[in-house]
Amino acid sequence: MLRRILEPGGPSSPMREQSRGFKTSPVQRVLMTTDAVSGVWTDSLELCRALAARGVRVDLALLGGPLSADRGMEARDVPGLVLHESPCRAEAWETWLLELEEQLAPDIVHLHVASHGELAWKAPTLVVAHACPLSCCEALPGEHAPERYAHHWRETTRGLRAAGCVVAPTSAMLASVERHHGPFRSTRVIPPARRAEAFLPDAKESFVFSSCRVWDETKNLAALEAIAPRLSVPVCIAGQAPRTVQAESLGLLSPWELAGWMSRAAVFALPARYEPFGLSVLEAALAGCALVLGDLPSLREVWGDAALFVHPDDVEGLAQALRWLMTHPTEREGRANRARNRALTFTPRRMAEAYLELYAALRVRPLDSWGHPLLHAG
Repeated sequence: MLRRILEPGGPSSPMREQSRGFKTSPVQRVLMTTDAVSGVWTDSLELCRALAARGVRVDLALLGGPLSADRGMEARDVPGLVLHESPCRAEAWETWLLELEEQLAPDIVHLHVASHGELAWKAPTLVVAHACPLSCCEALPGEHAPERYAHHWRETTRGLRAAGCVVAPTSAMLASVERHHGPFRSTRVIPPARRAEAFLPDAKESFVFSSCRVWDETKNLAALEAIAPRLSVPVCIAGQAPRTVQAESLGLLSPWELAGWMSRAAVFALPARYEPFGLSVLEAALAGCALVLGDLPSLREVWGDAALFVHPDDVEGLAQALRWLMTHPTEREGRANRARNRALTFTPRRMAEAYLELYAALRVRPLDSWGHPLLHAG
């Protein structure tokens, strides 16, 4: 099934990029997979919009159920995007995707489901590794990878090893995926991005805000809930499947509502035990929030000295960090400014240029002695 969201405004101009010494061919059409229930949707649309500005046509293959009204509105905002809706049955997706490639003849296949890397694609492929369930299990106290992940591990490993390139949002995430599923043919680190104009700071109010899947134990919201009654300011938490908490539970917000809360929040807190990148952290930083985050290699890699870090098990340290920021407005504003300046470097244009360089390299790279394409890792 195909639904045309918006026709391109005009013919795309051929592009020529330089990629580590390769003279590249134009990349004019990309087949990209996504879903409408996770952060992959946000990442996909942001990239589609940025690629459209560079004259690249994207066919977005939607896996899973139909779009919500909010998601449909977001998709209609992307110039030239063509949305293809998958069959309802997951077991039919692989056949449908290969038929779609045959019909569209894309230059590149850009995948967000690791197991799909193993399909018999004709075009060069890349797989974006957004999360690693095995690492996620390891991050929880006393947990280990359950037996039920054995099938997932086999499918994920085969898909990632078959892909032309595996992309991760941080070096820490890439190392984790390689440890569990590698080695891979080639790798790249390409952080996601958000448009700054979608998350503008407003007059700040004295409350702490957090946004994530509140049922996800790796986000460690239990620590934030535990200290909420001991703080002199409200703690407001937005996310799917809200539960009864000591903090104020806002439930699932639309993107526009979420941006509004972030624009007013003085501090954004995410004492996570596992976080490959932290898209909500990026959004909060753009909205001018000071950041208090779990002390993880991935979050330190992204934010450096632009955030306060607290060990996920240090509940008292979390309380002290939040109290200190709320009672020292000058320092809080300075840290918020550093976080926003850092966030402004993660631009959609920069992300699109990194992917265009990768697309070009995937199309022109030579073959190794086994017939596999070569690509510089990094």
